[in-house]
Amino acid sequence: MAIVDMLMPKMGESVMEGTILNWLKKVGDKIAQDESVLEVATDKVDTEVPAVNAGILVEMLAKVGDVVQVGKPVARIQTDASVAAEVPAAAPQAPTAAAPLIATPPATVAETGTNSGFYSPLVLNIAKEEKISMQELEAIKGSGREGRLTKNDLLAYVEKRKTAPVTQTATSAPAAAVAAPVVAPAQESKTEQLKPAVSFSGNFEIVEMDRMRKMIAQRMVDSKRISPHVTSFVEADVTNIVNWRNKWKTEFKKRGINLTFTPIFIEAVAKALQEFPMINASVDGDSRIILKKDINVGMAVALPSGNLIVPVIKNADHLNLMGLAQKVNDFAVRARENKLKTDDLDGGTYTLSNIGTFGNMLGTPIIMQPQVAILSTGAIIKKPAVISMGGSDMIGIRQMMFLSHSYDHRIVDGALGGMFVRKVADHLEKFDITRGI
Repeated sequence: MAIVDMLMPKMGESVMEGTILNWLKKVGDKIAQDESVLEVATDKVDTEVPAVNAGILVEMLAKVGDVVQVGKPVARIQTDASVAAEVPAAAPQAPTAAAPLIATPPATVAETGTNSGFYSPLVLNIAKEEKISMQELEAIKGSGREGRLTKNDLLAYVEKRKTAPVTQTATSAPAAAVAAPVVAPAQESKTEQLKPAVSFSGNFEIVEMDRMRKMIAQRMVDSKRISPHVTSFVEADVTNIVNWRNKWKTEFKKRGINLTFTPIFIEAVAKALQEFPMINASVDGDSRIILKKDINVGMAVALPSGNLIVPVIKNADHLNLMGLAQKVNDFAVRARENKLKTDDLDGGTYTLSNIGTFGNMLGTPIIMQPQVAILSTGAIIKKPAVISMGGSDMIGIRQMMFLSHSYDHRIVDGALGGMFVRKVADHLEKFDITRGI
């Protein structure tokens, strides 16, 4: 018989902690190796955490809502299944009190004392959203290990602050402010009367943003603040691609792959990135440009919830069209089923958004930081176009599509950004209709 700790796994290079969303098992349950035990949220994705060892779950070391550092234990598993009878039948599904992240008890913190001064990114994000200053944050009592301020501590404080009287909001005011005279009730009433009246018709619904939507909103705002966006547009004749896809999509289907236009677009993007390495880059500070050797193309995927997620096809330039189609299908299915891992979202060097899926012709996409460019492909539409054949021009019906290329004007000028999107269009227009699979 052996007791082993189940640790919070590393879920990406930049991920240092995870928030417990849900326990999928309860104390006393038998667990197979690689079977999911709990759901964890990071700042990138929600994911299930599987057990490394088979056995019986004998102890949970964190409760729903706790933030756990990577490498810290979240549960204990007894690897000898023969002692299952020793586990109490009425064991609780999860700790009801603030359970410590490790076996040792948390340090005692005085009720009026401050927290440990260490704040997780999740806590800092909540504080930023609720406009809580660092001085105010430091005065909140933490219930975590060694007085650490947890998410639940901060949310409880926010709720209490909403219901507290106006005169009690300055919890950590300096001595000079405390000694200042209190405003007379008549003056307060006069001040209140100066505020504009608010009237609601009742013909609306307030929808609270979910965690992912809040992250998307913040990242979009950050990207527009960081990068001066410029967008160039090109129209491409993709008739050959449409005809080739119509010819081969049944064969792909027999192999279990739904052949969309996205892998063909990614193939063209990967070729163009090899020719224009400055687009496959990021900016470091104010004076350095990092040129990426790997070509990792992210593909924007819409989730059933309406949110957007961007899994990354690593080394896209090393894959043939069949390999790209398999990757696109795999990511699309796992995104809809909420089964993407953090590593699936890391390392992107360029992003493609196929807005034509929604019938859109043009768009001005926002760059995924720290990348410096993003391409959107519009809907493919039949149009009359001029065709040159044998030295003569004629009007024909062609399959046409707009490409919209947004780029960071700090390091990508209009000439480079325009030439890149033109090169992508060239690769699409010169698609070999005789190629096989």
